[in-house]
Amino acid sequence: MTGDGLQILLVEDSADDAKLLQVELERQGCAPKLKRVQTKGGFLAALPEHSWDAVIADYSLPQFSGLEALKLLRSRGLDIPFIMVSGVFGEDMAVAMMKAGANDYIMKQNLSRLAPALERELEAAHDRRLHKRAESAVQHLAAIVDSSEDAIYSQNLHGLVVSWNPAAEGLFGYRAEEVVSRSVIALFPQNRRDEMSDIMARVRRGDLVGIRETERLHKSGRIIPVFVIASPIKNAAGEITGVSAVTRDITQQKQTEFERQQLIERLTAALHQVRTLTGLLPICPSCKSIRDDRGYWQEVETYLASHSQAVLSHAICPQCAEEFASQSEVKIDRHAVKRPRV
Repeated sequence: MTGDGLQILLVEDSADDAKLLQVELERQGCAPKLKRVQTKGGFLAALPEHSWDAVIADYSLPQFSGLEALKLLRSRGLDIPFIMVSGVFGEDMAVAMMKAGANDYIMKQNLSRLAPALERELEAAHDRRLHKRAESAVQHLAAIVDSSEDAIYSQNLHGLVVSWNPAAEGLFGYRAEEVVSRSVIALFPQNRRDEMSDIMARVRRGDLVGIRETERLHKSGRIIPVFVIASPIKNAAGEITGVSAVTRDITQQKQTEFERQQLIERLTAALHQVRTLTGLLPICPSCKSIRDDRGYWQEVETYLASHSQAVLSHAICPQCAEEFASQSEVKIDRHAVKRPRV
């Protein structure tokens, strides 16, 4: 075995026995770094010094014992291989040590078993750490899925629902027990059934499928506008075994877009109704005609009609009305003739 760089905490009161153990490990290709302690205080002080790869302990010491070291180690929740060595054989003793949490029990007269046992337990501890890490990752992902605001569910390649998060229940109205092991086709409106076949075909090829806008069915029959991302689920061998779907309700987004479009239309209509004339308009002081941007002279009524939404009607302002009235009186006075008396 290759054990260079291993950090091993050795609970042993005999320096000679510690040397024999070191020589035996080196003989079998293992050259670990050993730290020897022989008291409870030394053991407790050494524990936090390193991330120990293993603990090897003599069963009986003058002021300490392997069993006590084992209990102290396990009480701290440390998953470190613990191998007990002893010069006294006793089947009952060995069973008791294994029940207490020791990984192996080896006689000092048979130290040739130590290196293989150490290698085996180191590999087992590594596998346990990987398994624990994987379980932690699964639990973390499960927590993310459960707390997600998006509806997340999975299905197998036959289209049967396998998992269903709380947000999916809120979006579609189905409880998990109502949909798990049933066909996901119930979520597709009649005019969207072809989508399911297309998604399954693309996922089987390993594609990530994103649909920016589509529709799904609520349990009540109500149509829900949604955004969907479907991705393949693979097993440890890389084989596609199912489909994961993340579905987001875009009802509010659609409503916002509709209201925005209505606002644009209303503003456009208002702008058409509020057309104003700006800039320098040349006007003749005599006939009051206006010259347009092409150089042609037009009557005021004609120009305004073509450049605005104004509708002109003829009326007389008060000043013009007074002038008109005064001019009419003058004309009447001028035409008044006194007839002679007969």
